[in-house]
This record gives sequence, structure tokens and C-alpha cells, in this order.
Amino acid sequence: MTPEDALEQIKAHADAERAKGAKAYHKSDRLHLGVPNPALNELAKTWRQTLDVPTRVALADGLWQTDIFEARVAAAKLLTQARIRPDDDVWALITSWVPNFDSWAIADHACMAGQKRLVADSTRIEQVESWTRSDHMWTRRAALVITLPWTKQNVPKPDEIEVRERVLGWAATYVPDHTWFIQKAIAWWVRDLSKHDAARAQAFLQTHADQMKPFAAKEAGRYL
Repeated sequence: MTPEDALEQIKAHADAERAKGAKAYHKSDRLHLGVPNPALNELAKTWRQTLDVPTRVALADGLWQTDIFEARVAAAKLLTQARIRPDDDVWALITSWVPNFDSWAIADHACMAGQKRLVADSTRIEQVESWTRSDHMWTRRAALVITLPWTKQNVPKPDEIEVRERVLGWAATYVPDHTWFIQKAIAWWVRDLSKHDAARAQAFLQTHADQMKPFAAKEAGRYL
């Protein structure tokens, strides 16, 4: 399957009115087709089941390069799968997208795919840490979004605790950055952590809440 073939399948679900609303909602300059998420899910599921990994990587790359909203989302969904072997090319492609992030919706779908690959090989955290020093806000934000799986363990193993503490350290360095999306990402990470380790989330807020934007501090402590 070529990217052109896949794009035609995506366009078959296009809705001009939905596209107009989505473009306004996302404040986006790129082309929107108005394809609902369930339709993209079904297409991506079919492609994952019928295409081998190298073909999927090539297809995802081609779809991303169209710069069409739904095509980029579909590219990420195409690579969102827990078990992929080998996955070095998948990880390389996903991380190559990070500097191009410019909207939360596309970034979050790509990070969901990246989460699976990071969990599969946690040594990749070294590369993610380099993102925290980027001048690109979306790259810095991605470091928190892609590491969200480490908020979810009720009884974390020592290596999981190590990653968790490492990411909380990144979040702490982000606190003075009052960019809305950065503050939202800090809140998201601490809020999700609070469902599984309320004490650690509370400790973070006791230290940093006063320096966070009020909305972010409130969101981070929603379940505490």
C-alpha cells in the first residue's frame, strides 16, 4: 500500500463541515479533512493487521509528510502497538517527528505511539531527556507526555521508580516556564501519578505548587 492509497481511504470518510469545525478548534493552518477518530482507528487497525513492520514504517512516514491533519494522526495510530519486533526503525521515525510538533492533538497521538516503544526499551529515556533542553516548546512537552506510563504503576519496581523520579525532576525544572502547554503537561503528569502514588504527587505539589500557574496546580491536585 502506498501513502496515496491510504490517503484515498482516509478521504473516503471526509466531512467538510466537520473539517471546518476541527480546523477552527485546533487553530490550525494545515488541511483538515473532517474524518472522525473512530474511522481513523478502524483504518489504522486494518493496516496494522495486514502490513509488515517495514511497510508500516514507510507508510507512516509517507502519511506524515503530507502534513494533512488526519494523515498525521493516522501515521501515529499505525505505529501505536505494544509489541513490535524489531522496533528500532519505528522509534527512529516517531522521534524524528518530535521537532515538527506544533499542535497538541498530533503531538499526543505520536507520543502515544512513542510510549509503547519507550516502555519496550526504557534505555531510550536517555534520548528523551535531551528533549528537556530543547528550545522547541513542543519537544520539551513531549518529554512529559511520552513518559506518562511511569505514572501508572501501583507497586513500581526499582527501575520504574528511578524513571519516575527522573521525570519528576524534569517537571520540576519546567515549573518556572508558565507557557500554558508546559504547565498543563506538568499538571497532567502529577495528576495521573496521584491516582497511584498520592504521597509522591502531594510531595511534588508541596514543593512546587506555589510556583505553578494556579490552574495547573489545581489540576495536578484534582484527585488528592
